[in-house]
Order: sequence, then structure tokens, then C-alpha cells
Amino acid sequence: MEVKVNKKVKSATADELQSLTKEELIAKITQLEAHNSQLKSIVQKSLKSREETTQTKATKKHRPFDFSKCFKRHILLRFYYLGWDYQGFAAQEDSIETIEHHLFTALKKVCLIESRETSNYNRCGRTDKGVSAFHQVISLDVRSKFRPEDQLDDNKLTSELDYCSMLNRVLPEDIRCLAWMPMVNPAYSARFDCRSRTYRYFFPRGNLNISAMEESICHLVGTHDFRNLCKMDVGNGVVNFVRSIDEIRILPSQGDGYSDGSYDMMYVELRGKAFLWHQVRCIVAVLLLVGQGKEEPSVVKELLDVEKNPCKPQYSMASDVPLNLYECLFNEKSNESNDREQMESDLREWIYNEDNLRRTISELQGMWMKHSVKTTMIREMLKTLQDVYAGERPICDQAVLLTQGVRSKEYCPLLQRQRC
Repeated sequence: MEVKVNKKVKSATADELQSLTKEELIAKITQLEAHNSQLKSIVQKSLKSREETTQTKATKKHRPFDFSKCFKRHILLRFYYLGWDYQGFAAQEDSIETIEHHLFTALKKVCLIESRETSNYNRCGRTDKGVSAFHQVISLDVRSKFRPEDQLDDNKLTSELDYCSMLNRVLPEDIRCLAWMPMVNPAYSARFDCRSRTYRYFFPRGNLNISAMEESICHLVGTHDFRNLCKMDVGNGVVNFVRSIDEIRILPSQGDGYSDGSYDMMYVELRGKAFLWHQVRCIVAVLLLVGQGKEEPSVVKELLDVEKNPCKPQYSMASDVPLNLYECLFNEKSNESNDREQMESDLREWIYNEDNLRRTISELQGMWMKHSVKTTMIREMLKTLQDVYAGERPICDQAVLLTQGVRSKEYCPLLQRQRC
């Protein structure tokens, strides 16, 4: 009996693709799109099956919650997450490993909302795959113990449902709710009423020329067309690339304790109202090239001159791991306020629960301990090897490794590269 062996099909090389006719290429693309559609359908069915199984188990244990008997209130929720192992903040059709998926799973599990569609939900920032946040904020309507007319009473606020503790009991350990804020205006939006967003990008000093990088960032402040310093998102209708950066600076974060300072941690801090897709990572990628001496500080000014350079040179972005949505500031009055003349602010103070804060700090210290011990072990190994190394040029590649992509042996200046 003849046995047929299905061999794994190799990916076509660039040369092989170039040798194909137009008809063969169309057939290949059609085949790949059909295969991709089939895979997507399989993934969605698998995810739906997992969710239905979870919901069935929950239904067997508990009776359906009757939201018609509950009061609601509009709040802001502040939380942090370490996004390194997630596919970004926003929910996706083909993955449940997003911050938003876990957040809404938790909100429904503790019966704070009935569904996303009925929760009057808005998010402050939409961070990408691998990006973290220390100050992410969402606005939504949640269940309350009190009638709407009593909800802003001080005594009622202290005895309201402990929203953060309820959520933290069912959220993954790297996503934590920190505080909540009662809102007067039910139209107040974490997205549209945010007046500024601050990002921090952490990096080791290495052998970077920080002075040259600081000279570069001066050109970024103000309103510019950032098409050469972002990833274009025209597929989602983004055709305007003019944004404003209110402030940008480079600051030290923490020292390593060794004399050369190459392992000291720094960060680039950028503040603005809104940012383009991958804008921060593209800016940092160019700043790292300036710090390495591969580009002049004036290259940033050249890239911002879209009349002279209308097309983006091809370059790799900086890594997503060190990027953090660090702070969000909000308008005192909502853009949707009925009475703009009224002086009373729509904002209140953030409400923290001391026990929840203590647990969260303790959990973060535990995570810090694990990562810090690993870092210290690696640092001691490096120190031992560097004491033995007798090469003429010291090795300071800490910051260089933040730039993604393949590094060529001979560096080609940005403005001489092929354009997108």
C-alpha cells in the first residue's frame, strides 16, 4: 500500500515571486486570502466556543442578575496594566488577549454592567500591542447602591460599592484598577474630554549622546505634520497627520550604581492632546539614531519638512516594550455640558480604597522583586564578562538593541533611503 506524505510547503522567495506571471500572482493572492479567511473563521469559532463554555458554567452557578432593579451612575475608572504579553488595549475579533476583553469580562462577572453596548463606554487612549499604561482611564455607567439624586452625597460616596476591589479580584494580576471618580455629567467622556496625554519611553543610556538627542527634540515641540514620524493608518481613514506636541524632554529615571553610567535608565517624555499610530515609537527610533551619532540632530527638522520630504524614508520603529501611557489630564467641563457658563467643575476627586491600594502596592513589589532579581543576576554576569573582555572598543549596545529590524553592516542615512 502506497503511503502519501504531505510535505510542508515552503514560503516563496522574492526571486520566485518576481518570476511569476501576473495571472499566477493573482491566483496565489486569491488562494492566500481564502486561506486567511478560513483561518480567521476557525479562530473566531474557537473563541466563541470558549466564551460560551465559560458563560454556560457561570449560568449554572448563578441566577441571571436583574439589572432592571438597579440604579446606575456615570464614573471614570483609572487603572494600570503591563501590556507586554497582550495584543493591545482594544478588543479584537481574532484574539481574547487584549486589555479591553479582560476588562469587560471582569465588569460583567461582578455585575457592574450588563453589556458593553449599554454601558455608555469610552476609553482615554488606545495603546498598541506590547504597550503598557500607568494612567489609563475609561468612562462608563455602572451599577450603584443609591438613587441618582443621592449619589454625590459625601456619606453615600464613602459607602458606595468598592468598584476597584471588586474588579481586582477577577482581573489578571498585571491589570489593576486603582481609583474611581463620580461624575456629575453623564455625557462626560474619557476620550473626548481628555485635554492631554503623556507618554514615557524608557531606555538605557548606553553610549548615547544625550546632548545631541536633546538638540533634536527641540524641533518636535509645536504643531507639525508628522507623516514621516508615524505609521500611516489610512485604512482607518486617518489622512490628516498634523498633531501638536506641547512638551518633550529627556530625563534620568534611575542610576545603576556603576561608574560608567551606561546602564543608567533614562526616558523620553512627550505630552500632547493626541498622537498618531506608532508616532512615539518612530520619534524614539530617530532619536536613538541621533544619539548613536548615525544622524545629525537636524534630521528631525528635515523629516518634519513634508514639502521637502513628502514621503517617509524606510526605517524600523523602536521596541514597544518600554512605552508607557503615563498620565492623562481632563477638562474641568465636558464638551457636552449643557450649561457652559456654569462654573462648577464636572470633575471630582479620585476615590482610592486604602486596603485595595495596599494590596496593589504589595503585588507590584512582588513583580518588581522577580524582575529585579533577574536583572541583578544578568548585570553581575555582564560585569564579570566585561572585566575579562580585552577588546579595544567597549561594548555599549544596550540602547542600540531597542531598534527593531535587521541592522545592515553599512549604515545608510535616513534621507538617502528608499521612500515609502
